[in-house]
Amino acid sequence: MAPDDVFVPYGPSHLVVLGIGVAGAVALVLIGRRLRDRPAARTFARGFALVIGAFEIAMQIRALTPQQWDIHTSLPLQLSDLAWMTSAYALWTGRRWACAAVYYWGLTLTPQAMFTPALDAPDFPHTDFVAFWGLHLLVSWAAIHLTWGMGIRPTWRGMRSTLAITLAWAAVTMTFNAVAGTNYGFLNHKPTNPSLLDLLGPWPWYVAVEFALVVAGWSLITLPWTRRRSTARQEDVR
Repeated sequence: MAPDDVFVPYGPSHLVVLGIGVAGAVALVLIGRRLRDRPAARTFARGFALVIGAFEIAMQIRALTPQQWDIHTSLPLQLSDLAWMTSAYALWTGRRWACAAVYYWGLTLTPQAMFTPALDAPDFPHTDFVAFWGLHLLVSWAAIHLTWGMGIRPTWRGMRSTLAITLAWAAVTMTFNAVAGTNYGFLNHKPTNPSLLDLLGPWPWYVAVEFALVVAGWSLITLPWTRRRSTARQEDVR
């Protein structure tokens, strides 16, 4: 039995956070739709970007302090680190490639971390708990706000660019892991906590299987948007 002050998957704090995630997502969609095509939409998005940047930079500074430093966890080499940086950039600039990356990362890989959290840390209100959940909630909220709030839709081109960025991140991070003996992104071995990776076979095959599943999953969440646009164009021609 885990001590009372240790995070337990699907314990009370986990369920509360998931509930907050749903409530925040609904609120951001409603706000985005109300502000869409108005100058206030850009102001709100940039304010959201500043919130993400301020929170994550503060957490990163804390991770690099002598008291918290650990080469295995302190460096911003997780895909979620790249995701929060891209989220802030996408919200600030509206660049389509960045919005696409946030869509794919924030709606597939981030939820995986939220539903099967590899969090070996004290429970709320410990800073490690807040840092983990703050990161994943903010990235998923950014994806939802950009897509259903602001109306920025994914495309096949955006999917391809996100796959290329993800592969580049994986190559760099796996190389660093091999040199430093770390395991950022769980690219060099599986996490100790139960996760979906346990279903994908041993290393290194689970990495290849995961990539294949990512391609398939991202294709499935791209297809409805592209088919809808194609149908709309055909109706316009008629």
